[in-house]
Amino acid sequence: MKDYLSLVKFSHTIFALPFAMVGYFLAINLPGYDFQVKTFVLVLLCMVFARNSAMAFNRYLDRDIDGKNPRTAVREIPAGKLSAQNVLTFVIVNVIAFIVTTYFINSICFYLSPIAIAVVLFYSYTKRFTFLCHMVLGLGLSLAPIGAYLAVTGEFDWIPIIYGMVVMFWVAGFDIIYAMQDVDFDLSLGLNSTPVKLGKKGAMILSYIFHIICSGLMLIAAFAVTLNYLDAGILIWIGTGIFIALLIYQHTIVSVDDLSRVNLAFFTTNGIASVVFGSLLILDLIW
Repeated sequence: MKDYLSLVKFSHTIFALPFAMVGYFLAINLPGYDFQVKTFVLVLLCMVFARNSAMAFNRYLDRDIDGKNPRTAVREIPAGKLSAQNVLTFVIVNVIAFIVTTYFINSICFYLSPIAIAVVLFYSYTKRFTFLCHMVLGLGLSLAPIGAYLAVTGEFDWIPIIYGMVVMFWVAGFDIIYAMQDVDFDLSLGLNSTPVKLGKKGAMILSYIFHIICSGLMLIAAFAVTLNYLDAGILIWIGTGIFIALLIYQHTIVSVDDLSRVNLAFFTTNGIASVVFGSLLILDLIW
């Protein structure tokens, strides 16, 4: 169990899960909807199954690449802790579990579930042919607030879609920073990434741009929530401000010439930003 949890980096669920909860609580605060334990649990299960599928498939597909990279050679498959066949079986089980779970939510989630799974699995192929692989990763995680909202209402709405776009540009921006660690290795194998395509300086500039767009979308979403949800107040603005401040902070601790604090920027800062923002918005809605 420890090896499988490490395989899928279960602790990284902290990035998208708060935004899924944002989508869920935005939905149940609409007239005619309320908190349902069944739906809430099913949404959580979908998040777990989808993420397990995506991460395990990425490890399965990249097993040979990971084995050649000193930074990733300790991962479960190249290190011999888990067999490739067992990991593939794990992926298939989680894909089936995700689709079956959506069946018990509502028809639109069930019908769209193969598309959602296809998007999150497709990311693993993208580094082989496009430097925009980071955007595809962001797109996969952006489905969290949209899907959770759909689980409750069965309908699309602009506010969860805007938060989905927030997630997409946020994740793409910090994944570009993370990818800067492997520029030389990726170049040696002909793999694609933004740092490979644009160089470290160009990649950092694009990461800035993505996070500026993310910040603008956060402000637009906050305005939309306060206009459409009468219960929303000051906490959403505090949460939005903290989130944007932490975006700025991560760019102050990482530079083209100093990547020593990439893990602090990638894991700690972004994890705190997501949890704090999600918690404050939810508190604002239910207070």
